[in-house]
Amino acid sequence: MFSIFRSRPTYRKSAFFQGFTDWHCHILPGVDDGVKEFQDALSILEEYDRLGVSDVWFTPHIMEDIPNSTTLLRKRFEELSSAWHGNATLHLAAENMLDGLFVQRLATHDVLPIGIEQRHLLVETSYFNPPVGFHNMLQSIFSAGYYPILAHPERYVYMDENDYTQLHDMGVLFQLNLPSLSGMYGEMAQEKARMLVKKSWYHVIGTDLHRPEALQMLLAKRVVRTEIANAL
Repeated sequence: MFSIFRSRPTYRKSAFFQGFTDWHCHILPGVDDGVKEFQDALSILEEYDRLGVSDVWFTPHIMEDIPNSTTLLRKRFEELSSAWHGNATLHLAAENMLDGLFVQRLATHDVLPIGIEQRHLLVETSYFNPPVGFHNMLQSIFSAGYYPILAHPERYVYMDENDYTQLHDMGVLFQLNLPSLSGMYGEMAQEKARMLVKKSWYHVIGTDLHRPEALQMLLAKRVVRTEIANAL
């Protein structure tokens, strides 16, 4: 099979990616603003295998603007899983925008949890403003029997250290976007990521990969290994 990564043979198994779990990516094809083509998804997974990645959690968007149904996502996941014959283990979850659609689906448990125990939900907000009743929505997740994992908290412009402290004290878990440490989202996100790493407040790491070229960019950055190690 043709691989868009075949021209970059220097990026093969590395100490960091060996056994790595990608907890957040948009590789499931044709369902959101992530990977569009089936073959591109398989090519990325092939490169993950060469890097030594062990598990991949597909976390497509579910939001009012992208109202993916659980049925559709499971169908697309089964199609890709059937075509995948590599070593990396594939899992399906979702990245849930905290909006009206999420409130409706949470009430009926029409959600796609993340993690082997199926008790966590990966959630996000707007980068610039919190949703109305933000903390109440998080509490509703706890009340429904799940634990919220906030996707890429370092990227929310409206959040500062006090906000992170409040969320941490509530029991909200944090997911690091690996590109944040490399500066791919700018200095502000990078500094916030470093601060949260220093506090040891990250629980899981993801690439938030949306397209094949982004993985090449991340590998080319050669992220500082000591920072990554501290984030694990």
